[in-house]
Amino acid sequence: MTIDRAELRDATRKAFGADGLAPDFEVNWGTIIEMGALMMAVPEDLGGLGLGREAAGVIHTELGRTLAPSPTIAQMLVIEALSAADGLPERQALLDRAMGGEVMTASLAGSGGSGALTCVPDADRASHVLVVQEGRITLVPLEGAEIKARDTWDKTRRLFDVRPTASGMVLVEGDVAMALASRLEAQLLFALAGDSLGGADAILELTIEYLGTRRQFDRPLALFQALKHRVADMKTWLSAAEALFWNRATDTSAGLPELGALKAHATSVYRAIAEDAIQLHGGIGLTMEHHCHLFLKRATLNCVLSRDADHWEEQTGRLALVKATA
Repeated sequence: MTIDRAELRDATRKAFGADGLAPDFEVNWGTIIEMGALMMAVPEDLGGLGLGREAAGVIHTELGRTLAPSPTIAQMLVIEALSAADGLPERQALLDRAMGGEVMTASLAGSGGSGALTCVPDADRASHVLVVQEGRITLVPLEGAEIKARDTWDKTRRLFDVRPTASGMVLVEGDVAMALASRLEAQLLFALAGDSLGGADAILELTIEYLGTRRQFDRPLALFQALKHRVADMKTWLSAAEALFWNRATDTSAGLPELGALKAHATSVYRAIAEDAIQLHGGIGLTMEHHCHLFLKRATLNCVLSRDADHWEEQTGRLALVKATA
C-alpha cells in the first residue's frame, strides 16, 4: 500500500462510524462513494486508486463494524470482473459507472452454477448482475428479470433470488473465465472474513464498555475475575484471526483453500464472540431489539455465505494431505 493501513483505517472508521450502527442505505452508500471505497483495489490505469487487497480489507472490516447494509462486497466483485474484461469495448464506461456508485450486484453464494442466482444483495436497486458460469462470465442487465426477496434472519442485508431473462455482455470466456471465477471467489471469501472480523471487534468493544458501566454487588462487572477471563479469551481469538487475515491480505500466493480456511475461521470467531457477548450482557442481551442480536444474526449469515466451515475445512485438510504425501 502507498497509504498506511492505520491511517486508512482511522479515516474510514471516522467516516462510516458517523452513520451509526446499521445505517440507512442511502446515507451509507453515499459515504462509501464519497470515500472512494469502491475504487480502492482498481488499477490506476483504469481510474482506480491501485491500493490492492490490503486496502480493500480495511474497507470490509470497517463496514463490518457498522453492520453496513450496502452491497459493497458484490459491487467489488463486479468491478474486479470488469477490470479483467480486456476485450469488452464498453469496459471503461461500465467501470466508471460502477465505481461511481451505480449499483451492480452479484451472488454471495459463491461462483459457479447457472439459471437462478441466490443471495444477491440489493438486486431490486441494481442495474446489472454478474453471472458466473463454467467457462463464461457475463454482466447481465436486470431489466425484466425475476427478482424475489429472501426472508432472512439477518435484517442488515437485503438478499434476493434472481433469474435473469436477458443474455448480457460476455466479459471473459474459456480458461480465462475459469481463472477469473476462482479469483472472484477468493475475493468473496476474503471480504466475508474482513466483514466478520470487523463485526467481532465492534461487538467485543461494546461488551467491554458495558461490563465497565454495569454494576453488580456495588462493583462494575469488569472487576469480576471470571468475566475478565472470558473477555481475555475472546480478545485472544480475535487477535489471532486478525493476524491471519492481514497475512493473507499481503500473501499473493494464497489460493482458494487458504482463503476458504481464513473465511471459515473468521466467521466462526465472529459467531463465538457474538454468542458470548449476548451472555455477558445478561438479560438485556437476550432482547431481540438489542444490538447484540444484530451482530449475532450477521455472524450466522456470514458463516453460510460462500459455503460453510465444513466445506472449507475439508478442502484445507485434503490439501494438507496432498502436501504431506508429495
